[in-house]
Amino acid sequence: MSPEPARGASAGLLLALLLAPAVVWLLLLLILPHVELGVLALRVRTAPRQYAASLAQFATFFEEPLYWHTFVRTAVMSVVSTALTLLVAFPLAWIIAKIARGRLKAGMFVLCLIPFWVSETVRSLGWMILLRESGVLPGLLVTLGVTPVPVEMLYHDATILLGLVYTSMLFMVVPLIGALESLDDSLIEAAYDLGGNGASILRQIVIPHAAPGIVAGCIVVFMLTLGNYLTPTLLGGKSSQWFTEQIYTQFITRFNWEQGAAFGFLLLVLSTGIVWLGLKLSGQKFGEVMQRS
Repeated sequence: MSPEPARGASAGLLLALLLAPAVVWLLLLLILPHVELGVLALRVRTAPRQYAASLAQFATFFEEPLYWHTFVRTAVMSVVSTALTLLVAFPLAWIIAKIARGRLKAGMFVLCLIPFWVSETVRSLGWMILLRESGVLPGLLVTLGVTPVPVEMLYHDATILLGLVYTSMLFMVVPLIGALESLDDSLIEAAYDLGGNGASILRQIVIPHAAPGIVAGCIVVFMLTLGNYLTPTLLGGKSSQWFTEQIYTQFITRFNWEQGAAFGFLLLVLSTGIVWLGLKLSGQKFGEVMQRS
């Protein structure tokens, strides 16, 4: 065998070995679970250890108002949470990327990282300690004379949104910083020299340049929020009406894996559809967004 084919075969083998862990990872943790999810969702138990193909689980979803209402509520709350996270994270990312320098810049970024040094459960429990009726914030409001008695601040939609924004902030800030740092300051200076104001520069220069980071952050935050279970359950209590709680109930409480799989499949379709719609409305392509962010 000549040296060239031998060298090419060795390179191909090396490439296959390098890709093998990623392929196995995707196959075992992404492809096969989703295939199994689809199989479970499309069958119904007719007898012990006997199943038949059926769409009964999906029919149950559309026939039961509670499931449909919870599904729509989760989607709307996730979109609102993503929008609020973007509104809070964008000024912070701008300060870190364009205004802060040296230790201040590093310190602000570390402050964004610190909450993620503990688990989501601990962070949510921390909010419960702050916001419950006997917690720190209601007691402070009574001390300041704002309220005559402690007020229960948990188990409201606003509390759920607060927790969701807090737990997903970093995933919006990081892609925004990456996008804003690549913006040439001379473009902004030139825009001011040509008579532009802050609003017009933000609309015509900053936002279009940061669009890939905005879209990437929104996709990640929306997916994390939509599939979140702990934060809505702990901060919203029984009134949270979050769709992942319905999935958990079907799988763990009722042992109805077929119905839980159907709900999980519907949640997957919902997230994919909203992400696709967001990409279409923003004029971005998924591959370019992930590459540039």
